Amino acid sequence: MRRAALAMLAGLTALSPGWARALDVERAEVREFIDEVAARDHFERAWVARVVAAADTKQSVIDAMTRPAERVKPWYAYRAIFVTDQRIREGREFYAAHRALLDEVATRTGVPAELITAILGIETFYGRETGRYRVLDALATLAFDYPPRASYFRAELEQFLLLSREAGFDPLKATGSYAGAMGAPQFMPRSYRSFARDGDRDGRIDLWTDWADIAESVAHYFVANGWQRGEPLCVPAALWYPDVEDLPGNRLALTETVGTLRAKGVVLDSPLPEDAPAMFIALRDADAPSYRVGFHNFWVITRYNRSAMYALAAAELAAAIGAAAPAGDDDAGAAPAATAPQTPQTPQTPQAPP
Repeated sequence: MRRAALAMLAGLTALSPGWARALDVERAEVREFIDEVAARDHFERAWVARVVAAADTKQSVIDAMTRPAERVKPWYAYRAIFVTDQRIREGREFYAAHRALLDEVATRTGVPAELITAILGIETFYGRETGRYRVLDALATLAFDYPPRASYFRAELEQFLLLSREAGFDPLKATGSYAGAMGAPQFMPRSYRSFARDGDRDGRIDLWTDWADIAESVAHYFVANGWQRGEPLCVPAALWYPDVEDLPGNRLALTETVGTLRAKGVVLDSPLPEDAPAMFIALRDADAPSYRVGFHNFWVITRYNRSAMYALAAAELAAAIGAAAPAGDDDAGAAPAATAPQTPQTPQTPQAPP
């Protein structure tokens, strides 16, 4: 089944460069989608058919989906994209401009203001680059012409239609990323419906231009996934033995603890107890491998984007922004700053294990 799906995908991408074509609503899978969504969600079938028929499928969407930075770049190259002088400088400027709002959200939710800022910096350069694809086109392309993840994107297309009804926007006009993510925080439709919040209590949620809604929604996303106020994100690590066995790297699950990692030969300075959940992260730098240990809140960031490199980039960018965040008299109640060293050093070596 997977081989056939990949063959179909290869056939699609072999078409002329930059192809785009109207979605064929007479295809069996498209008709089935229209029928099921109309019945399940109580839409008029004619409306669903009209919206879906307006979609264009695009090769550029498939091309972007098959080579995301998280999969094709090593850590040192990935970091060079997202933890830059420009992103740090503009992050500090953004924090200064929205400090009262961000600090209030941080104090109330426990999610550091500089981490909220960093997420927006990584996702959309602080709201400046929210994507130029029509969300409808992106989702329809991936739902019907990208077999490896068709079921996921068909579900997201359905969520997008529901969102357009609930939020009252035109589904033919909303724009976003090549994957259909929307607004300054780049929420997928299901996440938009599940986690977006009305931060300024004006009766509507706008994740494109309303910073109160945006900041509240990013913080709520983390809180809803188990964010722990005041806990650290990650620390540098080293290995006693370069060929250490039974040590999974970059598995996005808290299957280890601080204690079990130490028992397996990981050297780390941890502010948390031995039984604290942890994950081991192995990275490829330009001249040598490097290692981190991520804790619970690091894992929470990977719920936003399923990538250890994404979470680490967010942690490092947040730390850099927070290092020069504007000071003031009202800092005492704010959530603790996100901490992650920009240039990790090998932790101080304790006594060798027996």
